[in-house]
Amino acid sequence: MLGNIVTGCSVLAPAGMLAELSDGLGVTIHTAGLLITFGAIVLCVGSPVTAWLTSRFERRALLTATLLVLTLTNAASAFAPDYDSLLAIRLVMLAVGVLYTPQAAGTAALIVPVEKRGSTIAYIFLGWSLAAAIGLPLITFIASRYGFRVTYGAIALTGLVSSLLLWWRLPGGLHGLPVDLRTWADLGRNPTVILLLSITTLQMSGQFVVFTFMGPLLAKLTGANADAVGIVFALYGIFGFVGIAIATRIVDSWGAWKTSVLFTVLLLAGVAGWALSAGAYALMAASVAVWGLGFASTNSMQQVRLVGAAPALASASVSLNTSVLYIGQAIGSAIGGLLFAREWLHSAGYVATAFVAAALVVVVITRPRPVRTAPAE
Repeated sequence: MLGNIVTGCSVLAPAGMLAELSDGLGVTIHTAGLLITFGAIVLCVGSPVTAWLTSRFERRALLTATLLVLTLTNAASAFAPDYDSLLAIRLVMLAVGVLYTPQAAGTAALIVPVEKRGSTIAYIFLGWSLAAAIGLPLITFIASRYGFRVTYGAIALTGLVSSLLLWWRLPGGLHGLPVDLRTWADLGRNPTVILLLSITTLQMSGQFVVFTFMGPLLAKLTGANADAVGIVFALYGIFGFVGIAIATRIVDSWGAWKTSVLFTVLLLAGVAGWALSAGAYALMAASVAVWGLGFASTNSMQQVRLVGAAPALASASVSLNTSVLYIGQAIGSAIGGLLFAREWLHSAGYVATAFVAAALVVVVITRPRPVRTAPAE
């Protein structure tokens, strides 16, 4: 879970300090936002490829090595002399860092009973909520006062501590099922898996139309300063923490589908609230809090549903889910960047709402069918 905090901060960091990156590197905010877009492209391609290449590796060594690479590349980012260097370092960082989240979820399935699998995966994904709840506000706070270089250094230090703790506490000798070409073919023939992956793509596309540029959007629409932006990021993350804590408690009794419907509705309500209240800081902040309840919970439920849909293929399906999650980030941040560059600031919320509404429709139609039992003779 702590490793997911480091991973989440590494992936999301530019969103919390776009203005500082823009000023410090001499580029526009739109160009700085491409750190997220290009990074997401690497992540979406890298997830299935790295899952295939590393499926036979022992999990403790794999996860620890991944965190060490994140540590070193965040440290290198602190010393990047220009934008091109920072972009190159980020692409290396994420090409390796993409391993962590799906492999952590797959590792959880190896060390807990089946009946606890759903809540455990949700708990591990809590790291992403904490990255948003604590990491992003801290990133915004540190960057606004000390610059983006100190911020990257702080993430590197956290990564080093996390890698040492993981090596110390995670059991050794853990191996998942090897991933081969037949695994991908089996997933491609599973219609439930395909629909579930489309939900992730739609949800993330919608959110990142706004989320990538949330700070600059708040500044332009409401005049918010860095501290006011940090408060909104904190609300997003704190309520994300609350949402996934609730999801972790109820998923084993409600089931993943009902839990997914609940939090996708909350996600839609929050994004729609942002669109409708654009220009009013208090209402936009309140909408982000509602949005936060759904953002991490919906993602963790996607992982739980994928594991349940094809348990034997869990490592590959969760990896693909991570891949399409980043496809969604790339699509959303690219659309958001175009809207921001053209000053279509109010349109971003409505485009985001349309994507999330489409995701909810797919969630509803993927309701599991009740298992029919044969009548007794």
